[in-house]
Amino acid sequence: MFTAPTALPGDPATLQLILRAALAEIERLQLLIAGLQRNRFGRRSEQLDDETLQHGLEDLEQSLAEQAAGLEAAIPPPAVAASDAEPVARPIKPPQRNRGALPAHLPRVEVVIDVEDKACPCCGGTLHPIGEDRAEMLDYVPAQLRVRVIRRPRYGCRACEQAVVQAPAPERPIDGGMATEALLAHVLVNKYADHLPLYRQSQIFARQGVTLDRSTLCNWVGRACWWLAPLHELMLSTVLSSPKVFADDTTLPVLDPGRGRTKTGRLWCYAVDNRSWQGPGHSAAAYVYSEDRKADHPAVHLKGFRGLLQVDGYAGFGRLVTAIPDGATQLAFCWAHTRRKFYDIHIATKSPLAEEALRQIAALYAIEANIRGQSADERRQARQQHSRPLVAAMYIWLNEQLGRISGRSALAQAIRYALNHWGGLILFLDDGRIELDTNTVERAMRPVALGRKNALFAGADSGGRHWAIVATLIQTAKLNDVDPMAWLTDMLERIVSGRTKQNQLRSLLPWIWKNPDPVGVNTG
Repeated sequence: MFTAPTALPGDPATLQLILRAALAEIERLQLLIAGLQRNRFGRRSEQLDDETLQHGLEDLEQSLAEQAAGLEAAIPPPAVAASDAEPVARPIKPPQRNRGALPAHLPRVEVVIDVEDKACPCCGGTLHPIGEDRAEMLDYVPAQLRVRVIRRPRYGCRACEQAVVQAPAPERPIDGGMATEALLAHVLVNKYADHLPLYRQSQIFARQGVTLDRSTLCNWVGRACWWLAPLHELMLSTVLSSPKVFADDTTLPVLDPGRGRTKTGRLWCYAVDNRSWQGPGHSAAAYVYSEDRKADHPAVHLKGFRGLLQVDGYAGFGRLVTAIPDGATQLAFCWAHTRRKFYDIHIATKSPLAEEALRQIAALYAIEANIRGQSADERRQARQQHSRPLVAAMYIWLNEQLGRISGRSALAQAIRYALNHWGGLILFLDDGRIELDTNTVERAMRPVALGRKNALFAGADSGGRHWAIVATLIQTAKLNDVDPMAWLTDMLERIVSGRTKQNQLRSLLPWIWKNPDPVGVNTG
């Protein structure tokens, strides 16, 4: 790696050698970044997971910036021969900056950099302003803790000296506690949106001179979740009242003190997002915690559900559909899960049959890319015309290959998986609302994976339930372009103060909170 010398030589030839070496290093780093981006966006995008890719890109871009800074420092500033002369061109392209793109709503603090002597350097006359140059830089003021002092004056009567009048004390989110609703929201967003475990938050508070034990923060989170639980239930029922729902689950390690180790709990996610087919309703994701992965759990969650459920191949969802004899619930499966099995085989063995299966599935995704955002009926028509012949040919091809290969091979297992789920895989041909995969709910699971990696495990089953409550609210807020911090703060203030009653919680749903009905009849 090239490193610019601290003391630059005066010899032009040596300087040119340094510049060439720096430019070569910058070009090398740019090529590495382009290679990583191809791994993310190219044909073989599954080679690197998102976190690995981001770490690689960050390190390379930091190195690129370091080399560019050293190179800029090595080049003398442009000389100007006269006041109307053009600046001397620098030999490298200047780095891209976000000039002129700072949001207008941010407060401005002006810093005037002025000359000390207002006398003309030529004749000694008094200088007068003829203009100015303005440049904006994004600044940061550290978050400030403050103390809210609640004063309640008492009044007495001089005439009777009997009555003492005082305003009642306001409700607090934690009886006798020091935390305001805004501070509780801050802790919740840090833990469940920004993946900062409570012990790290305790360290951050300590740097600001405020000692908050981790157990205190745990108490705050538990009590905040008690206030928020009814809204979580409302969010879950709102999601499951939709005629089309995505469903999935993921692991959540939970501490099991009795055995001195962790056990594996589950977070089930039910999501709605109809934007890809111009559907009605609002995007939302609701999570439910369970202590294991028994099929009884989704059966309880989805009791009474009637509509279209799009899932992976988990058999528990299949039992749910067979338990409803009237056919009111349909099960659509995920092509991404089917593709993944062929992809793993192709990476491991370079199997041409697996590669051909990937090619055929890719053709379906190419059609989907062209119709995304169209209405459900337009999508159905396009699929009937373009996708149905490909699916019919694929079904014949898969059956032919299954008869030619060993029944115990991984490739045969992948083919059988596709054929066993075929009815749910091809359901998208006749229903434009269905997606080709369950990526909608998979994306909703990614924040859980990040939080799980930072927190390592939930402290108890109650911690898993808290995770489900807050993750539901934060993820749904983000899906509706609502700032989770502002929304949670206002929501807690309304609930704790009693301004919003239990039968009015619907008005706090993020899409209604964001655009309230002026006459108060918005039903969402």
